[in-house]
Amino acid sequence: MYLEGCRWDYETHRLEESLPKKLFVDLPLMHLKPVCDRVSPNTGIYRTPVYKVLSRTGTLSTTGHSTNFVMWMELPSDRPEAVWVKAGVAAFLALRY
Repeated sequence: MYLEGCRWDYETHRLEESLPKKLFVDLPLMHLKPVCDRVSPNTGIYRTPVYKVLSRTGTLSTTGHSTNFVMWMELPSDRPEAVWVKAGVAAFLALRY
């Protein structure tokens, strides 16, 4: 996966500001483990949208969901969510169509 609008800090294991002239950075390999009735934390995370491709748009399917959107992913952060929303932070599965 790739991040746009920020970078992953491998020392602190959380989101940080982008480095100059770096549009996309790799996200580390993640193991997603589903948990029943998990309570999502209110602080210390940013709910990052994950898309298949860079366009961030897709056609609406019959269920009313975008065909490009994959899921929300909670990434650790020590900054307010508004900082990352303003930066347009998102994760992508592919950088090319």
